[in-house]
Amino acid sequence: MQNPPIHFFKESVSFRLIKKEELQTWIKKAIKSNKKELENLNFIFCSDKYLRKINKTYLNHDYFTDIITFDNSFQKGKIEGDIFISVERVKINAAQYKVSFTNELQRVIIHGVLHLIGYNDKTEKGQVAMRTAEDLWLGKLGK
Repeated sequence: MQNPPIHFFKESVSFRLIKKEELQTWIKKAIKSNKKELENLNFIFCSDKYLRKINKTYLNHDYFTDIITFDNSFQKGKIEGDIFISVERVKINAAQYKVSFTNELQRVIIHGVLHLIGYNDKTEKGQVAMRTAEDLWLGKLGK
């Protein structure tokens, strides 16, 4: 049997992802409904320190962030990428926004996927579109 094209890894963090199969199905539905084809997708859950180093090295940004998405696709319409998520930053944001860790983690996961699909949150209009799409997909998780 072929490995699923969505993989989950840990780097410099103690973390256990629950309901992996449900998340994979949800992510695949989001990709397919946006008329894209999944090639390969890696989620790397890591520490703040680890993600800040990536942010500095590859993006020349010297600050903490919850997510960095690298689009590795070579063909239009194909989804291939690496999504790095700081588990520590997600915990901090969950407390700040008064939501559960699981809810915030799911929002960050779909946020990275939406970037690969083509959403851009660099403008106010793009941010509204991104948040609307995040809310839509969070409502579809497990359904």
